[in-house]
Amino acid sequence: MLYYARGSKTDAISPEEVRAALKQVFDSMGPKKRVLAIPPDFTRFNSYAGPITEMVYDYFGDTLTDVMPALGTHTPMTEEQIKTMYGHTPLDKFRVHDWRNDVVTVGRVPASYIEEISEGKLHYDWPAQVNKLLLDPSFDLILSIGQVVPHEVVGMANYTKNIFVGVGGSEGINKSHFIGSSYGMERLMGRPGGPVRQVFEYARQHFIPQLPIVYIQTVLAKNPDTGKMDLKGLFIGDDAECFRKACALSMETNFIMVDHPIRKCIVYLDPEEFKSTWLGNKSIYRTRMALADGGELIVLAPALREFGEDKTIDALIRKYGYKGTPHTLKCTEENQDLQDNLGASAHLIHGSSEGRFSITYCPGPGMTREEIEGVGFKYCSYDEMVARYPIDKLKDGWNTMPDGEEIYYISNPALGLWAHPDRFKD
Repeated sequence: MLYYARGSKTDAISPEEVRAALKQVFDSMGPKKRVLAIPPDFTRFNSYAGPITEMVYDYFGDTLTDVMPALGTHTPMTEEQIKTMYGHTPLDKFRVHDWRNDVVTVGRVPASYIEEISEGKLHYDWPAQVNKLLLDPSFDLILSIGQVVPHEVVGMANYTKNIFVGVGGSEGINKSHFIGSSYGMERLMGRPGGPVRQVFEYARQHFIPQLPIVYIQTVLAKNPDTGKMDLKGLFIGDDAECFRKACALSMETNFIMVDHPIRKCIVYLDPEEFKSTWLGNKSIYRTRMALADGGELIVLAPALREFGEDKTIDALIRKYGYKGTPHTLKCTEENQDLQDNLGASAHLIHGSSEGRFSITYCPGPGMTREEIEGVGFKYCSYDEMVARYPIDKLKDGWNTMPDGEEIYYISNPALGLWAHPDRFKD
C-alpha cells in the first residue's frame, strides 16, 4: 500500500511539510503500542533520515522504544554522531546492530533461483537474515527509513536493502554482494530491478510478510545555488510501489550524463563521512561509466585511515588488493578466507578499474604511501594534490584550469551516478 507520495525534480520539500506528511500517515494507521525505527547510519548523513527519525520520535514519544541504525558492516556510531544526525532523539533508545552475532536466518532463497537470476554463474542458496530485534512480536510498527540513490551492489539503494543488508547478517551480506559483482556493476547501477534486488524481494515476500514494516524513502539532490541538499521526494508505503516511485525520481535527479568521457576526474571525500576505502570507493563506483579509457581518477581523501571498517575485511583488502576481476576470482577460488567473506571479494572487484583508467588516492596523515600502493592504487599526498587542484576554487562538473587543462570535479560521490551514454545502455 502506498501511504504518501510526493516529489519532482524541481521540488524542495520543507521540514514542516515532511512533519505534516508523517503525521498524516501515522494518524491514518491508528494507535501503536511499540515502534522500532531503522534509519541509516552516519555514512548516510545526507539522506534526511536523521531529521525524519527525530520527527518520528516527536510523534510517537516513548512508544518509539528502539532505534537501530542500519550499520551493515560499518563501524557503530559514536554518541556525538548520534546527536549530530538524530537531534534530540534520546540516546538510550539506540541499539547497535551486530552483523556477525545478532542475526536470525528467517529463510533461504533456493539455489535454483540464485542460479536463474545470476545467469548460471552462481549455485549457492541465499540466507535471508535480519537482526533478531525485528522478530520481537511486540512491535506493531517497524519504520525503515532511508534515501533512494544509485548503488553499486543493488542498483538503487534502500527499501529491502535497509533490512537484509543494513540490519542483515554476515553470510547474507557477503553472498548478496557477490551476486552483484558477478552480474557486473555497470549493468546494475541505476537499475531498480537487478538480481540482488530480485533476491531481496523474493525474501520479503516469502519470509517476512508478517513483519509490520513501512518504508519511508527520500530522494535528495544538491542545490547548485545554495550548495545544500534539497529534499526532492518523499515516498511512504509498505511494499515496492513507494520504492519504484522513488527510483524514478532519483534517476531524474541523481543521474548525471556527461557530454564526453572524462579524461581527469577529481573526487573529494568529506572527512566527516569518508574514512575508509570501503566507503570512499564510491568515487570509483559512481564515476567509472563516465571515465575515458586511459583516463585518471584522483581521489582526495583527507580523513582516510583504513581500507575496511571491519577488521577482518580490512585485513583481506590489504592482503589481496584492488587488482581486477580475474585476479580476485582466482584468489577467491584458491583461498578460504575470501570464500568466507564474499563481500570482501565483491568489494575488491568494485574497487578496481580493471586496468581501464588509473586511480590515485590522496590521503592525509592517516595512511602511508606504502599502504596505498600496497593495495594497487597510485599515491599522492592530499596537500600536494590540493595545491595543484584547489577545491575551494572548483565547481561541481567541468572546470578549466589556468593552464588550460580540463577536469571534472565531484564534491561528494555518494550523491549521484555519472556516466557517458556509450557506457550506459538502459
